[in-house]
Amino acid sequence: MNDWAVLMAWAEFAVRWTHVITAMAWIGSSFYFIALDLGLDRKRNSAPGVDGEEWQVHGGGFYHVRKYLVAPENMPERLTWFKWESYSTWLTGFALLFLMYYLGGELYLVDPKVLDIPVWQACVLSVASLALGWILYDRLCKSPLGRNPTGLMLLLFAILVAVSWGYAQIFSGRAALLHLGAFTATIMTGNVFFVIMPNQRIVVADLIAGRVPAAEFGVVAKQRSTHNNYLTLPVIFLMLSNHYPLAFASEANWIIAALVFLMGVAIRNWFNTHHARRGNPHWTWAVTAVIFVLIVWLSTAPMFRPPEDTAMGPRAERFAAAEGFGEVRDIVLGRCSMCHAEEPVWAGLHWPPKGVALETDAQIAAEAERIYLQAGLTRAMPPGNLSYMEPGERAAIVSWYRGAE
Repeated sequence: MNDWAVLMAWAEFAVRWTHVITAMAWIGSSFYFIALDLGLDRKRNSAPGVDGEEWQVHGGGFYHVRKYLVAPENMPERLTWFKWESYSTWLTGFALLFLMYYLGGELYLVDPKVLDIPVWQACVLSVASLALGWILYDRLCKSPLGRNPTGLMLLLFAILVAVSWGYAQIFSGRAALLHLGAFTATIMTGNVFFVIMPNQRIVVADLIAGRVPAAEFGVVAKQRSTHNNYLTLPVIFLMLSNHYPLAFASEANWIIAALVFLMGVAIRNWFNTHHARRGNPHWTWAVTAVIFVLIVWLSTAPMFRPPEDTAMGPRAERFAAAEGFGEVRDIVLGRCSMCHAEEPVWAGLHWPPKGVALETDAQIAAEAERIYLQAGLTRAMPPGNLSYMEPGERAAIVSWYRGAE
């Protein structure tokens, strides 16, 4: 089989699947260890250097867990490291970013109505922003402000708001929110790779050499782990946002993205307080609900609907000029555009699914690959074949796409 679109679709699926699996492993271990640390019984000091202990039950057995404030007196023979969950999540996430937003930049990354720049320039800005974000964050944490947790968190939130606005001025709405998620996830993995793991290696090396490790390494590692804990929920929201036009296609998308961080912090505050046995601050759920209602209200602001743009990129021009485009355009207008329109006429729809409108030649040509995969090669669209697309029409779509490919 020599069908590049099919191979790319399956490559994207495989990478996305791996990304979700590794993210589950990372988030699960992160949540577990934060909850474990907060819930430790620190009143019982059963061994020298023990900061606290916990008894847990799971899977039919009991577990006795101890945390050493710096390190045990002797190096354990077997030590489990938690790092690849983070590394694999970032690597697969960047691979997915490359496959979808760099190789598919004309469709997903660049929106000429936001900023008309070549795809390669957008890719450079994307990579540079992720790297610069980590450098700025790391230097702030190492500055005197890093010793003021509240002040540092407020400044970091202000930076995230500014970055959210900046991305919305450069990329498409969909890419802007996803990049804010990638920006934050890069900081989280950077914490593991550049700070937490090196500090742990220093502690291990000291133990092997018979030296007493300095407590500061554990303090710094815990600071970064706490930041990661509070950033996790917003990152998940931003990574899922590309499936929901109400989040990314609103003119207020950058404000929505910023509010998501407040919502995530409020939720984590409840869980962290609960796990630390310091009460159940139910007010945080009220705050979360209010923020979410505000987000819903902002999402109903006028959708980004500029005047029709008939300009096409080089790839779209090729599909528009290919033999059979006229027939395919009529098929799409007759079978798909009742839903995929700026103002859908299908009952119950108030915006085009996934933000995809198929009303003009430029829009149809730009979505050539997805039309081919979802309505030609497979029967995913129309859903349930509600508009009764005929086998011959699907064959015409396949012939048109392959002829232009």
